[in-house]
Amino acid sequence: MKNKYRILKIGITVIILGFLLSFSLKKFNGQTITDNKISVKMNEKTPVYFVDEKDIREIVKKENPSGKVGDIDIPALEKKINALPAVDSANVYLNLNGKLNLDIKQRVPVFRLNYHGKDFYVDEKGVEFPISKTYSHPCMLVTGNVKKDEYPKLAELVEKIDKDDFSKKYFIGISKDKDDYNLLTSEGNYKVEIGDLDNIDFKVRGFKTFVEKYLVYQDPQKYNMVSVKYQNQIVTTLNPYFKENDSILKAGNKELAKVPTPTAVKKTTETKKETKKPSSTSAKPKESIKPKTKPKPKETQKTEKKPTATKPKTKAKVKIE
Repeated sequence: MKNKYRILKIGITVIILGFLLSFSLKKFNGQTITDNKISVKMNEKTPVYFVDEKDIREIVKKENPSGKVGDIDIPALEKKINALPAVDSANVYLNLNGKLNLDIKQRVPVFRLNYHGKDFYVDEKGVEFPISKTYSHPCMLVTGNVKKDEYPKLAELVEKIDKDDFSKKYFIGISKDKDDYNLLTSEGNYKVEIGDLDNIDFKVRGFKTFVEKYLVYQDPQKYNMVSVKYQNQIVTTLNPYFKENDSILKAGNKELAKVPTPTAVKKTTETKKETKKPSSTSAKPKESIKPKTKPKPKETQKTEKKPTATKPKTKAKVKIE
């Protein structure tokens, strides 16, 4: 009985609403839609102005040339507004008093991407939409060869930067060089290399500790790059155009130049020592041999050439004895 009573109650309410709707439509069908009877609401948490209220009113007039309430094709009008690139969703409906309501939610860009010389916005859902000629939304600028499947993680990175006071103060842009992402800083000429888009919280925390414990006491222009992409270590690259780095870079170049020379010097000293040893031992017999042995064979050679062929044979036999 209770279920039958509920079904009957619902049926009666539907009939009453249908009657009231048909009565109101008959009453307002012939009336014209003035500007006072068109309500346009932009429902966004973050105020954006890509779609102007005047543009929406013009679309309504084009879709309904007669201007009468009964001639409005609400589904077609809703589809037309949803087709706008900067519109996320649109809801169009009529009140019982004949007032046309348009509730529009615009796309809020998370970052602006410069890809191959073309600029466009990307919202939190990873949807691309063109830049407006009349309005520019302040958001993070991203440059480089960014792939579409990286949009969600990149949007998460930008949102984390916007929510953190430290990151929002230091990072003003993002660039992609080959496969590595870099955070562009507001201080100095250096950039922060983060590599891929994984473990962003850990990498930003590492850079924060480096700034608080070391970089605060240094000139920001001293460095060209601070890399936090490696696990549990921070690698810095000096700026070669910073004058105070000249002595450090020169000392480093000298140390690098000295690295291969010790091995070559050791080899030469070892060879010298090896050559000196045989020379010292051979010098002693040379001194004893020179006065005694060398003049004698020279005299014998001269005497051997002067006599006939038979005489040197007998002399040779005598020497052997």
